[in-house]
Formats: sequence, structure tokens, C-alpha cells
Amino acid sequence: MSAPTPPTLPIHTAPTTPAAAATTIRGPLCRFKGAKPLPLLICIAIGLTLRFAVPKPHSVTPKAWSLLAIFITTISGLILSPLPVGAWAVICLTASVVTRTLTFAAAFSAFTNEVIWLIVVSFFFSRGFVKTGLGDRIAMFFVRWLGKSTLGLSYGLVFGELAISPGMPSSTSRAGGIFLPIIKSLSLGVDSKPKDPSSRKMGAYLIQSQNQSNNSTSAVFLTASAQNMLCIKLAESVGVPIPNRWITWFKAACIPGIVSLLATPVILYKIYPPEIKVTPDAPDMAKRKLEQMGPVKRDEWIMILTLLLTIALWIAGEAINMASVVAALIGLAILLLLGVLDWDDCLSEKQAWDTLTWFAVLVGMATQLTVLGVVPWMSKSVADFLKSHSISSFGAFGILQTSYFFIHYLFASQTAHVGAVYVAFLSMHLASGVPGLLSALALAYNTNLFGTITHYSSGQAAIYYAAGYVELRHVFLLGITMALINVVIWALVGAAWWKILGLY
Repeated sequence: MSAPTPPTLPIHTAPTTPAAAATTIRGPLCRFKGAKPLPLLICIAIGLTLRFAVPKPHSVTPKAWSLLAIFITTISGLILSPLPVGAWAVICLTASVVTRTLTFAAAFSAFTNEVIWLIVVSFFFSRGFVKTGLGDRIAMFFVRWLGKSTLGLSYGLVFGELAISPGMPSSTSRAGGIFLPIIKSLSLGVDSKPKDPSSRKMGAYLIQSQNQSNNSTSAVFLTASAQNMLCIKLAESVGVPIPNRWITWFKAACIPGIVSLLATPVILYKIYPPEIKVTPDAPDMAKRKLEQMGPVKRDEWIMILTLLLTIALWIAGEAINMASVVAALIGLAILLLLGVLDWDDCLSEKQAWDTLTWFAVLVGMATQLTVLGVVPWMSKSVADFLKSHSISSFGAFGILQTSYFFIHYLFASQTAHVGAVYVAFLSMHLASGVPGLLSALALAYNTNLFGTITHYSSGQAAIYYAAGYVELRHVFLLGITMALINVVIWALVGAAWWKILGLY
């Protein structure tokens, strides 16, 4: 009998070329799914350097200095992005608890913050606008009304966004979910294509007009953008009360905001003109679209009435002793009870839950920095420096506002910018003798004005740039040009209006 055949073992041959060998070795490393190594190391190095290599001021406690180091590490991560923002915020918050810099209760205290939950609920309202088609209907109404020329078309889209902005606090959602699809449809209808010389026929102008006008659209109403509400909360955390928030914000913003909104499309029409000036087919296209949509549906009516009720409660909030977040929750409850939204809609609104996480972390850390004395120390140091150079309070106001504006080139998000430096800049204003309410509101409005200076400066800026109609060099040039024009409008018109209102 012959001997049994031994079992055959699998044979793995070595790569036959150096390049193949290198690919085999590097493969697992290239597929690493965790944090980006270089940004991670830089962020950690920044925090450790501040904590252990930079001398601690005598007036700051070791615990406060440790929290500042963790906070700076958190902000570095917002800029360098070793991980998604929410994940990085949770890691840094964990570090603050593990190192016993903060107690668990203190670290997570901001997760019950009213303003943050108002932002979350407002994202659900945004979902309702998109799901019911109400946002599209409102936009098409204005296109039909004003769309006989390219300039009129631009105003129609801008007014449409202004109309829905109080109930849709995400400029990113407004851009990506409603207005960019409409602009692309209108542009392709006249053979204006992205990444093509024909983009200048109409698409490039409409994209820039809508993008730049969003700066003022987001500034007019408190609930038109998430960063507005964060600014208000942070202002109150450092002792600047905002009476009747919604009304106070609107009263101060309405005149300079509307002037800026009216000026932006026509200024762009002059400095970045479309090749096609007349659009006789646009109203007909909008009319056909509205006919396809049919009469206003049940869910749209519920959305309209719920939004009007919620805004009415926001306006009357102080008189009836109702917090803004409670009014928003009442509106959300109506939408859920009547089936306009279901719970899966809320669960799938990832941006809302992500915002809740990292906003709460930043607000909590910023509040504790104030409690532990870091922010007062920083603001006093800057104020003493300005006073030593005989700079008046309003000279300091100009310097600080300008600095706050231009450092946005380092940020890829307006909300990240606010979370990182709003409290520090507001505290410097206060220490320099600038009136508190004026300082808080001016910084908040300024936050909206730099939202389009680059293609990465905000969510909607990235969306509009990705459409491919505007060259990057034009994004930067038009971004800073229109931002500075809007700053001048707000400075001149706003200063006169705020004097009338008694803000200074």
C-alpha cells in the first residue's frame, strides 16, 4: 500500500517586484481608519506645549491652565481635523474628565443648554421644509414673480431664502436642499454649464449672488443660522444679558441687513455680470413647476401655520414667560403629532445630533474657562495693552472687530469660529469699555459677514463652490470684496441705526 498523500498547504508567493513588495507592506497602513496621524500629533503637541512648556501666569490656577490647554487642543482639532468634529470634541471632553480638570457634571453641563437644544429643534424644522416641498414652492413663487431678467431672478431667489430663513436655521441645508438645485436647473436651461466657459452666461452670477446674499439673510433673523443662537448663549455666559432675544436681534439687524441684502445682487451684477441679461423663460419654468406641485398640500399648510405659531411665541416669549426652546418644542410636537415629521426624520438629521455634541462641548469648556478665571485674565491683559497705547474704547472696538473678521481665514466653519474665540473677543470688548449689548451683537453679525470669504469658510460656501460654476480665484476675490462692502454697509448704516436704538 502506498503512503498517504500529505495534505496540501496553501503557498503564498512573495511579491515579484520591489514595487509590489512595498504595496504589500504599506497596504494595511494605507487602510488605517482612525485619526489622521499628523494632524493628531500636531494637536496633542500644541496642548502639551502650552500646558508644560509655557509659563503659567500667577493669577491662573493649575486646573484652569490645564483646561486652557485642553481647550486649545480642541480648537486645533477643529482647524486641522484629525477626526470629525463631534468625535474630536468627545475625545477632548473625555480628557478633561480623565485628567480631573473637570468633574463629569461640569464637563457635561452644557448638554442641557436651552440654546443648543433650540438649534437642534430648528434643524428638524429645516427637515420639514425640505420634506413637504414648502421651501421649493416659496422659492418658485419668487422666481415666477421676479424672474423676467437675470437680476430680477437673483432677487427672487434671495427674497425666497429670506422668507424661509427664520424657520430653517441651516444655510447649508437651504443651499444644498433648495436653492442650488433651482439655480442649476435655471442655468442649464439657458445652456450655462459648470466647469465650462458657458458658466458665465448665468450660473456663475446666480451662484455668487445667492452665496454672498446669504451673509445678510443669515444675519437678519436670530433663528436664520445656528451660529447666531450660539453667539447669544455665549454672550449670556459672560454676563451680557440679551432681553427678548428674537426681537432684540431683529430690531438691531433689520435695517443694515435689508440694505445689504438689496445692494448685494446689483453690486455683483456690475462687477461680475452675467452674459445673459434677460430670462423670459424663467417665470414660465417656475409656473410649470408650481403646476406640477399642485395646490398647497395638507402638510405644507401645517408647516406654514406651525412656523407662524412658533415665530409668534418667540416674539411674545418674554411677555408670556416662555423660553424660545419651549416654543420650538411646541412646534416640533405639532409636526410630530400631525405626521408632517416622524421620529425617523429626526433621527436621520445627523447634523443636528453632531451639532448638539460639539456645541455642547465647546460651550461647556468656554463657560468653565470663564468660571476658572482664564477668560477674565486674557481680556484684562489685552485691555491693559490697548489702554497703555491710549486707544479709546471705540478704537479698541474697531481693532477687535477687524481681528475677529480676518482670523476666519483659519477656520472652516462659522460655528467653529464662534466656539473658539467669541467669548475671548467679547470679554476683550467688555474690558476695553465697549457697551456689552453692542459688543455681543456686532460680533454676532460680523460672524455672518465673513461666511463667504473663501470656499471653505462655511457650509453653504463649500456647496456653492462644489457646483463648479465659479473659479477658485473668483471665489477668493469676490469673497473678500463683497465681505468688505457688506462690512462698510453694516458699519455705516448699522452705526446710525444702533445709535437710534440706544445701543451706545
